[in-house]
Amino acid sequence: MPPIEHIWDGLDQRVRQRVPIPADIHRLRTAIEEEWDNIPQVSYVIRDEVEKYNRNGVNALQLDPALNRLFTAGRDSIIRIWSVNQHKQDPYIASMEHHTDWVNDIVLCCNGKTLISASSDTTVKVWNAHKGFCMSTLRTHKDYVKALAYAKDKELVASAGLDRQIFLWDVNTLTALTASNNTVTTSSLSGNKDSIYSLAMNQMGTVIVSGSTEKVLRVWDPRTCAKLMKLKGHTDNVKSLLLNRDGTQCLSGSSDGTIRLWSLGQQRCIATYRVHDEGVWALQVNEAFTHVYSGGRDRKIYCTDLRNPELRMLICEEKAPVLKMELDRSADPPTALWVSTTKSTVNKWSLKGIHNFRASGDYDNDCTTPLTPLCTQPEQVVKGGASIIQCHILNDKRHILTKDTNNNVAYWDILKACKGEDLGKMEFDEEIKKRFKMVYVPNWFSVDLKTGMLTITLDESDCFAAWVSAKDAGFSSPDGADPKCDTVGIELSSLLYWPRTHVNPMDEETEMNHVNGEHESRIQKGNGYFHVPPHTPVIFGEAGGRTLFRLLCRDSGGETESMLLNETVPQWVIDITVDKNMPKFNKIPFYLQPHSSSGAKTLKKDRLSASDMLQVRKVMEHVYEKIINLDNESQTGASGNNDKPSEQQQQQKEEEDVAVLAEEKIELLCQDQVLDPNMDLRTVKHFIWKSGGDLTLHYRQKSTCCAKLLSPNGHIQVSTHSPYYLFSEHLNY
Repeated sequence: MPPIEHIWDGLDQRVRQRVPIPADIHRLRTAIEEEWDNIPQVSYVIRDEVEKYNRNGVNALQLDPALNRLFTAGRDSIIRIWSVNQHKQDPYIASMEHHTDWVNDIVLCCNGKTLISASSDTTVKVWNAHKGFCMSTLRTHKDYVKALAYAKDKELVASAGLDRQIFLWDVNTLTALTASNNTVTTSSLSGNKDSIYSLAMNQMGTVIVSGSTEKVLRVWDPRTCAKLMKLKGHTDNVKSLLLNRDGTQCLSGSSDGTIRLWSLGQQRCIATYRVHDEGVWALQVNEAFTHVYSGGRDRKIYCTDLRNPELRMLICEEKAPVLKMELDRSADPPTALWVSTTKSTVNKWSLKGIHNFRASGDYDNDCTTPLTPLCTQPEQVVKGGASIIQCHILNDKRHILTKDTNNNVAYWDILKACKGEDLGKMEFDEEIKKRFKMVYVPNWFSVDLKTGMLTITLDESDCFAAWVSAKDAGFSSPDGADPKCDTVGIELSSLLYWPRTHVNPMDEETEMNHVNGEHESRIQKGNGYFHVPPHTPVIFGEAGGRTLFRLLCRDSGGETESMLLNETVPQWVIDITVDKNMPKFNKIPFYLQPHSSSGAKTLKKDRLSASDMLQVRKVMEHVYEKIINLDNESQTGASGNNDKPSEQQQQQKEEEDVAVLAEEKIELLCQDQVLDPNMDLRTVKHFIWKSGGDLTLHYRQKSTCCAKLLSPNGHIQVSTHSPYYLFSEHLNY
C-alpha cells in the first residue's frame, strides 16, 4: 500500500468510529479536519545541551524584585531566569524547559514562588519558580493559549487563546496537585466569537476583560462567570489590556494603532490616544493609573499622560517591534522599563530622567514634530543568541544547510541530530549549489524553524518511503555487507532508548529483487550505527499542534517515562521499533529496450519491477547476462589445475567477473543520457526521466575502442560518439 494510503485508511477508520457518525457533507468535512489534526507525529529538536541565550523573540516578561530575577518567555519554547543584578558578568541563572512551542505569556504568583505559563503547544503549565521545575500541565485548551491574567488578591489566574475559551484557575489548587491527585476543576467564560489575543483581570478579581480579532472588548464577572458588557471602538485586533485595581477603568492597545481608555461604569470609551504610527502591541501603566507606557510595531516606546492626551514622551526606540514590557516597580515612580522584541535580546531602559520632565512640564505636545528619545542606550542588556531563519534540505535527505540571523551558515546531520560544521558567513545559495549531488531520496521528515532551532518531524505518511543503502549513508558493516536501512526506523531506534525497542540485537531480513534475483538485506532490529545526543528532546504530538508528551532521549528508559511512552507512542512507531514490522521496499516498474543506435530489433515490452534503490550497474549485469548472452565459455576456458576453488568461491568470482564485464561492455541510457552505474533507479526517474508513465531504459554495447574518461568523482564516463557493435536480432530474453 502506498504511504499516503495508510493515512487515508486510518483517517477513514477514525471518522467511522465517531459518535454520532457524520450525517451530511458539512459534518463529514468537519470530522475529517478534526481527525486530521489528531494524526500522531514524532518530533525532535537539534540543539545544544544547555541553551543559555534566547534563540528567538521574547513574548513575555515577569520581574521578581525581591530576588532580583527576570523571567523571559521565549519563542524558542524555553523560559529562562536571569539575574538583574548589574554587577553579575553572566546574568543567566537557569532554564525552565517543558513546553514544545512558543511560550506566549507568563505570570508570577504566590509572591514569586509559582509561575504559570501559556504556550502555542495548547497547554498551561504550573512551575516552581524558585527551583525551576514543572509541577503540572493543564490540557484544557484545544488551540494555542495566547494570554494569561492574574488577580493577586485572590490568587486567581485566567487563560485564553485561539479556541475562544477563557478558563479560570485557582493557583493554590494548582500548586497542590500531585501524581495521585491530579484532578482540577475550572470555570469557563464563553461567548467570544473570535480568537482571543489579550486578557486582563483586576487585582481584586472582580472583573475580567478579553480582546480579540472580533475588535471588541468583552467583560465578565469572574465570580459568577456572568457577561457584563461588550465594548466597541477598535477597528483591528485588540493586542493588550490593562485594568485598574478596582476594575472601573480599562486600557486597550490595538493593531489599529490606537490606545483607548474605557469607563466600565459608563460602558464607553472616554479617551483615545493616537501616539503610534502602527499597531500597539504592549502596554504598562503606573500604580496611580495616570501614565501609560506603550510599544508596538513601530519599535517606539512612549509614555503618555492619561489625563492630558497631548502630553507624551518618546522614551526610546528599539531595533525591532516591541512584544512586551515590564515596569520595575521596586520604587514608585518606576525607575526602569524592561522591553522584549521580536529579536532575542532584552533591554532595560532607564526612566529616571522622565520624572524631571514631569516636574518641569517639558512634555512635547506637538504630535506633528518628531520627538527626541529620552534614552539612546539601554541601561542593561540581556544578550540573545542567533535564530535559524532559513534552511535547505540537501538531496541526500540527511543533511541540511541553515542560515541564522547573524548570516552564519551551518551544515547539520539530521540522522545524528547534531551540527556537522559551522561554515561562517558566506553566500547561502552558492553553498547550496556547491553541495548539490544528483541523488534522490524520498522525503522522510519535515523541518520547522519557528522556535529558531531545527525541529524535525516524522509522521506516518513519510515513514515508509525512505530506504537508503548503509554504504551510501556512511555506515560501515563489520562483514562488509551493504544492508538497506529504513531511515525512519533507525532514527526512531536511536531516539528511543526504550526497553521495548531494544529487546534483541540487530537482525536482518532479506528480500528478492525481480531483476537479477539477488537477495537484498535490510536492517530489521535496533540501530548499531550511531546514537543521537542524549539531551535531544523528543516530542510526541498531533498534526494540529497539540503536544502529548515530551522527554529527553536519555530519560526514555526510566520507569515513569516508559509507562508514559506505553500510553503515548503511536501505533506506527511501535510497528517499526518494537514489532519490527518493517515496510516493504518501494518497487519501481520500468521497461528495458535496445537503444535505436544499436540497430537491434525492439523487444516485446515486458514490464519489469525492482527496488527503487537498485543501482544501474545491476540492470547492466542483467542485460549482460540475460539479453546480450555473450559467450561465457571463452571467459572461463578449461583449467588443468586440480586445486579447484569451492563452489561458493567460484560463484563469487563469477559474479565479480560479470560485474566487471558488464560495466566494460554495456551502457544504459535514459532520455539518451548515459547513466552512471552508481546511480539508483529512483534517482534516474527523478532527475533524468522526469516524465509521467513508467520509466524506460535503453541499453547498448560499448565499442571496444571507445574512450574511457575518469570523472572527478571516480566514475568512468564513455563518449557517446564512438561506434558501437550491433546487437544480434535474436536476443535471449
